[in-house]
Amino acid sequence: MILVTGGAGYIGSHVVAALLKHGYKVVNIDNFSRSHPIIHKNLENYFETNIPLYQLDLSDDRAFKELMKIKEPIEAIIHLAAYKFVEESYEDPALYYNNNIPILLHLLDYVNQREIPYFIFSSSCTVYGEPDYIPVNENSPLKEPASPYGHTKQMSENILKNYATAYNIMKVISLRYFNPIGAHPDIMIGEIPTIKSKGLLPYLWQSVDNTIPELTIFGKDYQTVDGTPLRDYIHVVDLAEAHVAALDSLFNNKINSNYEVINVGLGKGYTVLELINTFEKVVGQKVPYTFGARRKGDISAIYTDNSKMKDLLKFSPKYNLEDMLVHSWQWYNNYKKYIKPWIIL
Repeated sequence: MILVTGGAGYIGSHVVAALLKHGYKVVNIDNFSRSHPIIHKNLENYFETNIPLYQLDLSDDRAFKELMKIKEPIEAIIHLAAYKFVEESYEDPALYYNNNIPILLHLLDYVNQREIPYFIFSSSCTVYGEPDYIPVNENSPLKEPASPYGHTKQMSENILKNYATAYNIMKVISLRYFNPIGAHPDIMIGEIPTIKSKGLLPYLWQSVDNTIPELTIFGKDYQTVDGTPLRDYIHVVDLAEAHVAALDSLFNNKINSNYEVINVGLGKGYTVLELINTFEKVVGQKVPYTFGARRKGDISAIYTDNSKMKDLLKFSPKYNLEDMLVHSWQWYNNYKKYIKPWIIL
């Protein structure tokens, strides 16, 4: 059994779907503070199976005792439960440090007690800060993170490396995500925006849908080809499949060290304007937009050299940017009326 934390969230639900598709059995922990119970139910309905669910707040001091009540035999943990909004982390850094770090420590206490051998961590390209050069690879220097959120990811990686080295009871892979977008083309799971989320795609959907007047692009004076920020976008289904590839590598003894970091991205950068232009081309909708000031915490440009992912995990992304945008738009149009509340940004 694979324990997934945050398994009803945007990324977590796609990871659960990928695990079930590949024959793994899953236990989900989610407190639904930033996810929706309908997503868990949609996964059960699609795969026609019961997914054991523990509705726990893993940041609570009682979390370890609650974890010890899990009756299923856990062979590995994929840890995705964390707060993730850059702007919110500036507004309330205590919220992030008091949530993201304790959750990890409680899980590691559980790992030690149960002697769980494998741990996959949801890290982020934010650990690179503003890079000196692009593309970045796993040996690129870790700069000062651009936000408290990024700092919690950097801290968590250090904690995991220390635990894996000192206690020698588990192997850890930290997957450094780049920018996941898109939605599952077959299952009713995808990104549900909330008032706290500031992701580009939900704003894009709602600007085209006339729910908001227009999309705001934050900054037009970055050192990129058109002045807008450049990012590496990866389809969330590909990101989920990378977790399965990492898990397979651990179970098949393909990972020699106790701690590995692996970048997970498409390996190509697109500016915000390039993404908008691609959306207009493949979806056939005009995007009303305007320019605003830069946001705190945004860096100019980043994308990855994903050769380690390809070589070590034997995994390559399947979907391109056009696929990501089409699947994302389909998700919004097909499912917005079924999920209440659909948060208007």
